[in-house]
Amino acid sequence: MAIVIIRKDDKINSWKEALNLYAPQIPVYGYLEKHPKEDIKMALVWKHPIGSLKDYPNLECIASSGAGVDFLFEDDQLPLHIPITRVVDEFLAKDMSEHVTALIFSQLKNLYHYKVDQFRKIWKPIPYKRIADVTIGIMGLGALGTVLAKDLVRLGFKVQGWSGSAKDIKGVTTFAGSSMQSAFLNSTQFLVCLLPLTNETRGILNAELFEQLRKGAHIINVARGGHLVDNDLLMMLDKDHLSGASLDVYHEEPLPLDHPFWKHPKIHMTPHYASVSDTASVVPQIVENYRRLASGEELLNLVSEDKKY
Repeated sequence: MAIVIIRKDDKINSWKEALNLYAPQIPVYGYLEKHPKEDIKMALVWKHPIGSLKDYPNLECIASSGAGVDFLFEDDQLPLHIPITRVVDEFLAKDMSEHVTALIFSQLKNLYHYKVDQFRKIWKPIPYKRIADVTIGIMGLGALGTVLAKDLVRLGFKVQGWSGSAKDIKGVTTFAGSSMQSAFLNSTQFLVCLLPLTNETRGILNAELFEQLRKGAHIINVARGGHLVDNDLLMMLDKDHLSGASLDVYHEEPLPLDHPFWKHPKIHMTPHYASVSDTASVVPQIVENYRRLASGEELLNLVSEDKKY
């Protein structure tokens, strides 16, 4: 009973080393090395090559090494009968919260604006905002969104959240379902997207949604590039309906060099690094699910077949 690590980046060895250090009794292989495919019971994956999971006849669990699983459902050869798990990690959630909070404060105090002025040698103070001046709206109140909401409340922000189903978070005004989306958007000045990417949420950040936000609202997308309609964002920025956007995720990564986001003065970009799974904190839950798999127990952090998250 072994684990195979399948991913297209350069992190296979670091995950393999972390698993070997934590549980040296478990056989672990990278998918590019020679390994006994019939012994593989668990695949630890992140943005795997399409079709690579069908090569394991005795696979019993597909474990995403991050919080997201949308990339799995983009594989038209995904063995759908096999349980899928995802990472739920306090460090992942706290890192995301810190990143988004930093973005909000940078906008409140015009730090990005002044950085541009610095290169242009412009000395021109402009009015700043305070915590009490703005309402933060979070789309998606799962593990990441809930931690962010609580942290922003502790800082004194007015926080509201929208999700597919009703949530109850102390200090947060919550909205649920399509019938309450407009009321949520109409009172939001900073819109943070932390939704899972599904067929229902793909392209949700579009012109129709942006029109419902207050004029001058700022968009923060730290979920998935597929949530955003790029041209709609550019149009609403150029019309001055939106004041700016902070983006960490994109349809194609790395972002092509000819993409207009690179040079747009109202867009702040980071390279999909708002929150990254730390091997040391994630490996214990991978090993726990390996143990549960071996003993026939229910797996932790199972992905819903219907919701796909």
